[in-house]
Amino acid sequence: MPAITSANLANAIVKLVAADALPALMGNLVMGNLVNRDFEPTLAQAGDTVNVPIPPTLVANNLAEGGTVQTQNPNVGNAQIVLNTHAEATFQIPDVTKILAVPDLLKLYMQPALVALAERIEADLLGLYAQFTANAPVGTAGTALTEDVVDRAETALFQAKVPASAQKYLVVDGTAYSQLRQIPRFSEYRTAGEAGLRTLIDGSIGKIKDFYVFRSQFVAKTGSTPTTTHNLAFAKDAIGLAIRRLPQPLPGTGAIAEYAEMGNFGMRVVMSYQPNTLSQQFTVDVLYGCGVLRNNFGVQVNS
Repeated sequence: MPAITSANLANAIVKLVAADALPALMGNLVMGNLVNRDFEPTLAQAGDTVNVPIPPTLVANNLAEGGTVQTQNPNVGNAQIVLNTHAEATFQIPDVTKILAVPDLLKLYMQPALVALAERIEADLLGLYAQFTANAPVGTAGTALTEDVVDRAETALFQAKVPASAQKYLVVDGTAYSQLRQIPRFSEYRTAGEAGLRTLIDGSIGKIKDFYVFRSQFVAKTGSTPTTTHNLAFAKDAIGLAIRRLPQPLPGTGAIAEYAEMGNFGMRVVMSYQPNTLSQQFTVDVLYGCGVLRNNFGVQVNS
């Protein structure tokens, strides 16, 4: 059994923080859990470009008796996502060894940092609404969402040839979510059965018109009187979130880093000593970029 030293204790602390960091972050994501995440454990720097391949479209031809096949030369599409965001949240712990004895202290320090990162990722993803131009927006600014608006959004994605097997999502703000909960046909047991009962009692919409409905506090809003709320209906492949590893600190600089990676998502946790405050400093950071992969797989749902 190896002896306990300050070096392996420091590494153990960083590993403990990293192990708890990522599951907590994923639990605070809405959009980040719905979009197409592209993660590779390769080192990258801010400003690098990630090329995401998009499957080509082929045409089915009728092969007549005695005929020959018609060779097609499809071009694989390519969506470029720039890793233009290096988001970080930093905090200090005066007596870092206490977190080994009292794990709840770790959560007390970690939670605000992880929430800050999740909020930044959510806001960036929802800010892509303006890039969905292939389908005409549905809904009207300052007007409550209705069954008809949701129906038109789903029809737009169907007309855009979103595969029937692809899950479709509708992410709205709190007000729009409340409006959807009050649509009588979806909120009463007599018309929606068990789903309506869950909406009435639990407050959870679940699924409407083939959309899984989620709410987010970071749905973009523009203008005034009336304010336009840019809710978003989309399939998973409409948006890409590319994440790459950040490099380790230089040896001998007094900083120790660990990676936390899970489910196509990764982040770095760095611990260093701050002599000015006589405390250990933790930085949780992630390098990512987001962009539209398939323009026709998303539609703005205004309210």
